[in-house]
Amino acid sequence: MNWDILEGKWKQFTGSAKENWGKLTNDDLDQAAGKRDKLVGKIQEKYGIAKDEAEKQVDSWSSKL
Repeated sequence: MNWDILEGKWKQFTGSAKENWGKLTNDDLDQAAGKRDKLVGKIQEKYGIAKDEAEKQVDSWSSKL
């Protein structure tokens, strides 16, 4: 999915993001606000993974939407 569309409809996708990354809180998702780089950073922080891995996960997730 195009990130401009995803960002515009972020509230609709937070449930799916929370299912995918259960460690992310509602506050984390609110702070990300549909911004890809912020979401990647939150995933890195919560899961202790490298940026490349977090980006792969985000890309995989967004392609399924």
